[in-house]
Amino acid sequence: MARRTGRPSYQLDKASVGRRRTARYAVVAGVIALVTALLGGLVGYQVGRPDATEAAIASIKQDEAKRDAQQIAELIETARRVRDQVAPVLAAIKTETTGAGAPDAAKARQWQEVMRQAAAPFADPPSGTTATNVARGGLRGAVQQASLAVDAYALAADVSAAQRAALLDVTARQAAEAATIWSVAATQLDQVSVDAGQGHQHVFLDTDPHGGALTPDGAEEGTGG
Repeated sequence: MARRTGRPSYQLDKASVGRRRTARYAVVAGVIALVTALLGGLVGYQVGRPDATEAAIASIKQDEAKRDAQQIAELIETARRVRDQVAPVLAAIKTETTGAGAPDAAKARQWQEVMRQAAAPFADPPSGTTATNVARGGLRGAVQQASLAVDAYALAADVSAAQRAALLDVTARQAAEAATIWSVAATQLDQVSVDAGQGHQHVFLDTDPHGGALTPDGAEEGTGG
């Protein structure tokens, strides 16, 4: 009995062969698409991920922002305390230099001690951002100018009446200049406080608005941060 055999390959159903080929092509295409997507995602991650240098810079900036915010808060408190020390002295100098009485040497010594105490917080200032350093430097400069006014007043107490008028005039001008310098520094401090998110902080002296000193803006204390 003859052995049964299948049909020769050239007689196979051409449609069936075509379907198998299409299926293989689809699988291959799917694998290629998957690999391409994975590679694309990996490349995108590598490109978008910050490198070590960028991460370090971002960390340094974040630390600097925290440090500066703390320095600004501390400087505001220092400015309020120093203002309360300096303001009465400048007001008294204005009264003394416009009156007819002779300078009081005892008052001068007392004021000089007040100025030494007011200058103490600025003796060893920390290093902050440029804007904060400018505010601190301005406050220090105002205290130094006020100290010169007090020293001039003290000198006026030890000279003859003929020289006294000139020294008292210098005293009054130096006191006014101290108030002006303070107002500039207070304006700078107000701005850095707003920039740091702490709102408006108006640490100004109570001065004559016609004397040339800057005055606080109309913003409510603590707003704008």
